[in-house]
Amino acid sequence: MNINKIDDRFSTTGQIAVADIASLKAMGFVGIVCARPDNEEAGQPTFAQIETAARGHGLSAFHVPVSGQLTEGQIIRFHEAMADVDGPVLGYCRSGGRAGSLYATLAR
Repeated sequence: MNINKIDDRFSTTGQIAVADIASLKAMGFVGIVCARPDNEEAGQPTFAQIETAARGHGLSAFHVPVSGQLTEGQIIRFHEAMADVDGPVLGYCRSGGRAGSLYATLAR
């Protein structure tokens, strides 16, 4: 994982694996937001797999899949997810770009 810390509240990275969840917990993350649609790429773990592992380690997990431009519904869902988590959140997608774009909407 190549984690890019945006601020104390949010970091981004590319695709994570189920095996990464314990390390993310140890790094202090309390929530995960997946901005990647399932089946975008062969071999990619599904959000359900990531969510199950995250919840098993006591992390919150939210799916806000983005393909193309952000929609109002995606922005609202992301804002709701962030409001539900108290602490550092990791957003991921293929490269971290879509997750970062979602986080940038909080500044609006």
